[in-house]
Amino acid sequence: MAKLGKRTTAAREAFAGKEDLTVEEAVALVKSAASAKFDETVEIAMNLGVDPRHADQMVRGVVGLPNGTGKTVRVAVFARDAKADEAKAAGADIVGAEDLMEIVQGGKIEFDRCIATPDMMPIVGRLGKVLGPRNLMPNPKVGTVTMDVADAVKAAKGGEVQFKVEKAGVIHAGVGKVSFDEAKLVENVRAFIGAVAKAKPTGTKGAYMKKIAISSTMGPGVSVNIDNAVAE
Repeated sequence: MAKLGKRTTAAREAFAGKEDLTVEEAVALVKSAASAKFDETVEIAMNLGVDPRHADQMVRGVVGLPNGTGKTVRVAVFARDAKADEAKAAGADIVGAEDLMEIVQGGKIEFDRCIATPDMMPIVGRLGKVLGPRNLMPNPKVGTVTMDVADAVKAAKGGEVQFKVEKAGVIHAGVGKVSFDEAKLVENVRAFIGAVAKAKPTGTKGAYMKKIAISSTMGPGVSVNIDNAVAE
């Protein structure tokens, strides 16, 4: 059996016997136990009582974290003419049409969010096999197919987080950095959980939220009390 390092051992000892914590307690524990040499991301994982194979149980949405993610988001925009100029002025990293399509088809994907104007979707649609598996396909339901490209770019750059349930009924996302103040992390965590709660599909039966856990990039996770997490 491999020997655990001092950092891993210390983290496990700090988390031993602690579970079902309040959001505030969980954030404080995760933040205090993070010891990597880089600014770790604070991550949330939620196990939902849904089966996304059924359309009426799909959970997806977008939430603007009040204190941002702490991550630099690279944004690509499919647009032409005036809308392309608006996207560039708003801070988009890559803007184009057919030329951008060719870049993506060539396997060069140097962006974290993809936005498109509605008239660009016939072009973007050809990239479904490339963008889809990376969860980068523009979608009007999360505001990435829009004529308001400037607002969409600013939202993406300002801390907007998209979420989509996976096959196993799990949603996960980064909600800040361990360098954030505890109060700001708590705000972000509650905002994310609130958005997922509001996205509850009509086809859900039984308990919607089954488990919530918070961790840092390199640290163990701790479970959060669901009643506390969804409290206003």
